Amino acid sequence: MVTVAVDAMGGDNAPGIEIEGVIAAVRSLDVKVLLVGREELLRKELKQRAGGARQAVEIVPASEVVTMEDKPSKALRMRDSSIRVAAQLVRDGSAHGVVSAGNTGAAMATAKLVQGMVPGVERPALASLLPTVKGRPTILMDVGANVDCTPRMLAQFAVMGEVYARVILRRENPSVGILSIGEEDHKGNELTRNASVMLKSLPLNFIGNVEGRDVYTGAVDVVVCDGFVGNVALKVSEGLADFVRQALRETLSATLTRKLGYWISRSAYADFRKRFDYSETGGAPLLGVKGVCIICHGSSNANAIKNAIRIAAEFARGQVNTQIEDELSRWTATQLSANVT
Repeated sequence: MVTVAVDAMGGDNAPGIEIEGVIAAVRSLDVKVLLVGREELLRKELKQRAGGARQAVEIVPASEVVTMEDKPSKALRMRDSSIRVAAQLVRDGSAHGVVSAGNTGAAMATAKLVQGMVPGVERPALASLLPTVKGRPTILMDVGANVDCTPRMLAQFAVMGEVYARVILRRENPSVGILSIGEEDHKGNELTRNASVMLKSLPLNFIGNVEGRDVYTGAVDVVVCDGFVGNVALKVSEGLADFVRQALRETLSATLTRKLGYWISRSAYADFRKRFDYSETGGAPLLGVKGVCIICHGSSNANAIKNAIRIAAEFARGQVNTQIEDELSRWTATQLSANVT
């Protein structure tokens, strides 16, 4: 059985949402969960909600909580925070992966410090799967772990994303592009132009610049950007999806009068909503750290937490990170170190 450590204190609505997600996970998945946080509070909440699922959930005490306002430097000084204790469980082999809906910067810094980094990677990156019109997702990275990046970091993100697409999504010779303001090589800022030069020296299927509209066409497998741009793109996309869902619901309710048409449209709407529901993907894997680390939205619901646990378990069972680490170690040793300065 795969064991997943969950930071029960990290999300906007912690620990209630985390506990609901954990209960749903242990009832439907073959997993054990280590629930990390303030012991008395977790025992009280778990007793009220868990029922027969409690035997697959174990509480691991952690007295400190990292808030969304805390800087990563402050979080790292907290020796007994829920995210740090969860990461230590992965490092020490007591858990296969960690899931957190807490402060992204703090989670990233803690994972980097406690779990350690894959050789050749300077900073880990969050990889998000976005739906496309072709029916297969595009990987967008980084979506928030690194606000300021160097060209070398973007090159490393590209390598990680390419490996993720090839090994996990089983894409043959996946294409890689840099998110920019135009397809032409001369367009973009200094960061994207310099990163493009580096990527051209790597054995990647690098197609150059891609525009924001290309993210959802399925024309490229991996889209690379810094965490500031990636997070803005992700949040704008989520907001637009919410708007379209609401507008579609209101339009259908206002205009459909025939019962058969209503039920057909209702089914289509449900399919549409699920396709764009971020909670179905759970969270974003933090690539570049040793072990499995899944970071969720701070406003994640119980379904998102459950699916993040599912993703962590799938990563662990498939030894996904081991494959990525092996590929990254080989690529960074032979390419990034030799050709990219």
